[in-house]
Amino acid sequence: MSTHTSQQSACTATTATVTELNPDRTVPRDAGQRVYDSIVDLAPNPDNPTPMVRLSKRMNPHPDFEVLVKLEGMNPFGSIKDRTALFMLNGLQLGPDQALVEPSAGNTGIALAAMANARNLPIEIAVPEGTPEEKKALLRFLGAELIEVEDELCPLFPTEGARGVVKSMVESEAYGGRYVSPNQYENELNVEAHYRTTGPEIWRQTGGRIDSFYASIGTGGTISGVGRYLKEQNPDIRIIGVEPASRQHSLSGLKRITGLPEEHYPKILDPDLLDDLVSVSDEEAFSAGIEAARRDGLMVGPTTGAVLHAALHGDTPKNGRAVLISADNAAKYVSAYASFLARQG
Repeated sequence: MSTHTSQQSACTATTATVTELNPDRTVPRDAGQRVYDSIVDLAPNPDNPTPMVRLSKRMNPHPDFEVLVKLEGMNPFGSIKDRTALFMLNGLQLGPDQALVEPSAGNTGIALAAMANARNLPIEIAVPEGTPEEKKALLRFLGAELIEVEDELCPLFPTEGARGVVKSMVESEAYGGRYVSPNQYENELNVEAHYRTTGPEIWRQTGGRIDSFYASIGTGGTISGVGRYLKEQNPDIRIIGVEPASRQHSLSGLKRITGLPEEHYPKILDPDLLDDLVSVSDEEAFSAGIEAARRDGLMVGPTTGAVLHAALHGDTPKNGRAVLISADNAAKYVSAYASFLARQG
């Protein structure tokens, strides 16, 4: 099968899958005029992709290296997790007396809370205490019941902290089956969302001309879904993961996988897809995020900064065309950036 045929069939499958998962809200009332019945209808798909921006020479010093940044902060609820939340919600069946509960570093919780509101579903979100204040404020703004847990941003044990609290709420007989968790950390729909939407979008937007793909690693859903799709189109595309340089870090939602025991490895991450893994420090990530804003006007979060630093300064090839995932925008990290700038003097 030719690459062109593969692309067409994959995109057709994408549309069919979205229709099947969400039969009532696939076709907006007037897509041409961008009039929709629900905010949820703005969730991206190959026919409504998030935009890409090419880095300027001010930001990218490598003349033979074209870098395209896919701006997931342009999603209706502000992050790439909108995709995951939609697919997971569409895969759930809730009874009349049940409520959603989910552990989150912020972005998935925000997307789930907004979509739950649009569907009149009650929701509670468990967050690590180190979650940026802006994300907590947004969750409260959305009316989600917030459970703050003494927990690291990158916990070692999946049964402790926010994940442990949610697990007990779902499984404890004391709650009588009231709580249902989408469980982004183990739900294959997390991967499927990116295989069906993010990957095909990237392939279409680049016309299939892509040499490498960079994404940070959290649950593993984005890099596994996109990586699988892109490798099916062209096995030579390099898939490059970005992780924090240490287990103790300030990069919300990211996980260091180097040195993790097998039982603590992200369950939905497919390590066989990774061609490279780049470790980035907090300082490198925050500095790159600030540099992107000041040189290219790209207001991105520090996790995007980590991916930018990995692509531009990591020990990976600096030629061809790369697509980088910018998971969200700077608005959720204003206080963290302010603290970093104050320390820099």
